[in-house]
Amino acid sequence: MAFTFDATTDRGKVRMLITDRDDSNPIFQDAEIDAYLEMEGSSVKHAAASALSSIATDQVLLLKKIKLLGGDLETDGPAVAKELRELAKQLRADADNDGSFDIAEQVVDDFTFRDRAFKQWQRGVF
Repeated sequence: MAFTFDATTDRGKVRMLITDRDDSNPIFQDAEIDAYLEMEGSSVKHAAASALSSIATDQVLLLKKIKLLGGDLETDGPAVAKELRELAKQLRADADNDGSFDIAEQVVDDFTFRDRAFKQWQRGVF
């Protein structure tokens, strides 16, 4: 079971995003991070989002909601999982937003209707 952390590699960048940098107590092994990268088409942020979703699921399954009566210990796995899922959602949104934008053609009269129809024909839409 290998664990490496090099912030210049995609694997290291995924580890940075999911805060898996402690070599004495790793969350994922290198092969697991590589699998996330492969499944997500080498997108670092998508791979990190998938890894965080996996951690969130583990939190819910392991911790659940525990409160010891008369004690000071309280764990809330579902709340932790919710935060991790929100971070995963944000990472996916960041990865999907590549800085490009779309143009919406507006049809406001007969001329712009014909113009848009002609452009659609040129694009091969119909």
